[in-house]
Amino acid sequence: MSNLFFRERIKESINNPNLQTALDNNTERRLRGRALAFESIPDWRERRQRAHKIRADVIDNLDEYLNQFITKNEANGVIVHRAKDSKEAIQIVLQIVGASHDSPKLVAKSKSMVTEEIELNHALEKENIKVVETDLGEYIVQLRKERPSHIITPAAHLKKEQVAQLFHEKLNIPYTEDIPTLTATARKILREIFLTADIGISGVNFGVAETGNICVVSNEGNARMVATIPPVHIALMGMERIVPNLDDLSLFISLLARSATGQKISVYTQLLRKPLPNQTRHIIILDNGRSRLRNSPLKESLYCIRCGACLNACPVFRELSGHAYIGKDKTIAPYPGPIGSVISPGLMGENFVHLAQASSLCGACKDACPVDIDLPKMLTRVRAGKVNSESSSVISEGAGLNQLTKLFLQIYTRLSTRPKLFAFSQAFASLTTFLLSPFSQWIHLPAFTGWGYSKDFPRFANKTFRSQWKPVTLSETKGFSQNKRDSSVAEKLLPQSDTNLIEQFTKELTTVSGNVYQTKNFQQDVINFIKSRNINKIMLEPNTLDESLLQKANIDFTYDDDPQIRLGVTNALVGLADTGSVLEADEALHPSLLPEIHIVMLKSKDIVPSLPDAIHLVEDKNAAVFITGPSRTADIEMTLTIGVHGPKELHVFVDVSNSG
Repeated sequence: MSNLFFRERIKESINNPNLQTALDNNTERRLRGRALAFESIPDWRERRQRAHKIRADVIDNLDEYLNQFITKNEANGVIVHRAKDSKEAIQIVLQIVGASHDSPKLVAKSKSMVTEEIELNHALEKENIKVVETDLGEYIVQLRKERPSHIITPAAHLKKEQVAQLFHEKLNIPYTEDIPTLTATARKILREIFLTADIGISGVNFGVAETGNICVVSNEGNARMVATIPPVHIALMGMERIVPNLDDLSLFISLLARSATGQKISVYTQLLRKPLPNQTRHIIILDNGRSRLRNSPLKESLYCIRCGACLNACPVFRELSGHAYIGKDKTIAPYPGPIGSVISPGLMGENFVHLAQASSLCGACKDACPVDIDLPKMLTRVRAGKVNSESSSVISEGAGLNQLTKLFLQIYTRLSTRPKLFAFSQAFASLTTFLLSPFSQWIHLPAFTGWGYSKDFPRFANKTFRSQWKPVTLSETKGFSQNKRDSSVAEKLLPQSDTNLIEQFTKELTTVSGNVYQTKNFQQDVINFIKSRNINKIMLEPNTLDESLLQKANIDFTYDDDPQIRLGVTNALVGLADTGSVLEADEALHPSLLPEIHIVMLKSKDIVPSLPDAIHLVEDKNAAVFITGPSRTADIEMTLTIGVHGPKELHVFVDVSNSG
């Protein structure tokens, strides 16, 4: 019966023209962006294999790495909790929030797949706690009372007309399909949520065992808001999301954004080590079936870094959307697509085991995976019922298959293990398919294969592969080398001069809508820019601008948070040439986040080639963030919109007075 529900949902998705248009737009742009982003790291295959080995090591030695991570965080003043399942995790959150029907609390939440997994929002709302999703896509689907349809793009299934009507009805604004206007409306409403929330809740992309840092990446700035502004920050983390050290973290950062959104690096890559002043931080480390999965044939699924690349690559997901992935009880799986068809049954059991049928096993998901997870192999294991190894909860063999499919596979096994019989069956299948294919539109076998709904029977080749195959001699391969290297790749790896680094930094930041000004009159040029905007008060990071020069220019300033101020000025610890990023830390966090305009002061000597050259600068910082351009979103029809929750403008002044 569950497969019938699933097939009905599949047919609904395929026959929904609005959904198909939205999915096509999302897929095409994601795949194109990913391809372009990976061109900038010619050694991406080597990085991918390194990442795979690191993830394998972490999962094999998870207890050791978790103990190290917990010890570091407790030394850093962070309160760490372990939750064995969703119920326990929810109870921990409720205890922290101080749930009370007499004293409603406000929670600002950024996008987190773990919270979707445990259905945290529903649990909080039952306790009279108002929880607001602050990622634009998540906010949209929350208003629609839906689950996200994609790991990375929660509202990928919607067109702008649907969002326009939603905002008109729910937010009482005039109907408009102008995406920047819709985004600005959400910014205005959610800004008040950030500033008044009692609790901020976020997910965790990576936890660093060696230092205790948690890494949270985002483009809109909402994850930074919920982690730094409310007096209490709760970070929920799947227990597998550990990396050994900061060097390994820089590798995964280089792969995550490229795979997820087609960027070289996300706009905001924040690393949190200690709670900020007047703040309490809790980390909840969730098991919820991961220990069982770790000891199962699906262990490799725990290597996943939640980039969503396999969803975009999968030809099945691209026709269905995440809402088609439903369980036996008709609930939508928290994790859809190829990885979800492994993780959902792996973590939550037989309710979702049939999802593994929604795959052509073409291998596109494995090719797209930045950590080289063998998803086709695990999908076949789920189909065979090999979901875990505990005798008390083993799903019966072949639980992912219906009876007719099991019968077909049994027959196929007998044929394929007998060469002569298999050769005869190929010839018979070729003749049968040749005769039936013209009539396939009238042939429906929904309970067996689904052929006839949207596919025609393929014609077999006139000759089998066996009859066409011929051995290849060694002489025919002469001159071929797998180790040839493009000379242009080698050129990209050569050391660069300071001037080249400045030029590269400028090019990269300009590409992502930032602005760069080279100056030999550092302080005065920044002040002149402020005056040109008719701004008379700024938020300022200490020890940045000369206070006497500001007073002389009649520009007032404050070191305290003031959400009404339009412009903030900070110092960058370092700039990254290959991505156009700047590193900010501690007292620079709020001036770089709250105002609409952010000015960064950067010395040319502090520009380094790439992230690995700068990552260790965060070791002694309470909190730090790599900023790459102004805040942005593409959650409505994959249309890029600049300026969401963070600054709408980023201006970097580079002091070249001492450059070589």
